[in-house]
Amino acid sequence: MERRNFIKTGTLGASTIAMGGYAFGCKSIKKTPVPGYLKDYEEIFLNNPREASLSWFRNARFGLFMHYGLYSLLERGEWVMFREQIPVEEYEKLKNRFTAKNFDADFITDLALSAGMKYVNITARHHDSFCLFESKASDYNSVNSPAGRDLVGELAEQCQKKGMGLFLYYSYALDWRHPYFYPRTYNNIARPDYKTPEPSYKWQNNDDFKKYIDFVHIQIRELLTNYGPIAGIWFDPIMGYYARPDLFPIDETYALVRSLQPQTLISFKQGANGDEDFAAPERHGNSLEERVRKIYGEEHAQIACNAWEKNKKKYNEICDTMQPGAWGYKKADAGKHVTPDGVMEKLKNARAANCNLLLNTGPLPDGSIDKTDAATLREVGRRKSESKT
Repeated sequence: MERRNFIKTGTLGASTIAMGGYAFGCKSIKKTPVPGYLKDYEEIFLNNPREASLSWFRNARFGLFMHYGLYSLLERGEWVMFREQIPVEEYEKLKNRFTAKNFDADFITDLALSAGMKYVNITARHHDSFCLFESKASDYNSVNSPAGRDLVGELAEQCQKKGMGLFLYYSYALDWRHPYFYPRTYNNIARPDYKTPEPSYKWQNNDDFKKYIDFVHIQIRELLTNYGPIAGIWFDPIMGYYARPDLFPIDETYALVRSLQPQTLISFKQGANGDEDFAAPERHGNSLEERVRKIYGEEHAQIACNAWEKNKKKYNEICDTMQPGAWGYKKADAGKHVTPDGVMEKLKNARAANCNLLLNTGPLPDGSIDKTDAATLREVGRRKSESKT
């Protein structure tokens, strides 16, 4: 059977793929032998799965980030729905054009390995709420698009096969589509600035937000139940949390992750409550506390400061882009992507800051990796390999 069809019918149907003691496509995760990416940490894992993952993460150094979704079709970055105030109903039509015909998890993981990367992180669900996995909580996903494919499942299979860690980006603190996310009045990024009221938005009061959290927890359970061992859940955006921290049951959410897969690491930018396993600030190693203080005032800035004080002492990660600014594919940035020299400099700076580097490429509308970025990553791998000899 052709591999993509197997993923579609096997991973998502009644059949399962047993890998490393986990079951792909099942409804519960078997108690497990060591996940493939932790094979060198077996002794630690058997006593403390979380510590095994932290030890692996400290040695991983370099990971591939990918922002891919409906926004990729418009070629203007991942915030296009918000910035261009595209109405929900109009934006949703992009699902009917989403084919991902050249998304190739085998190629992606081979490319990452050639660059010396140890893990991959993909936007399982971004702020527009479109999912790259099958979900009972929402039919707004890649399986119900013309692609007809579970892209998270395909990537999970390849990572497990090749001993790579899989991180899943999840937009926990922002959703421009869900009817019951909090309104724009609380935060200038909560919703697009529509000139007329968006009819699909149903928020009335704080109690409504529980419906959003229920949706989130269902999807987190799916991601940590249906795809084998997950190295980490990477929550975003922290500003959405700081605007209304009272609405998010952050301790409950973290407990859910750790109850489902004890080795799964948790990150939420520079931190929500400080109980994250690592922080992952953008582009530099500094916190965003001053920006938080300016936008939200001292009360919310203190939350940021408290979390960062705990997390800045940990072994962390810096995330950065190969495009000049955007994370999702932006056609206007062609010819301006970071060079191999630039990537080597980012790696050097991350190491000096005692951090991993999570380097992002925005796949093209068809899911293929930008050829310039692919060539750059291969050259970086060659240089890294030479430097070891």
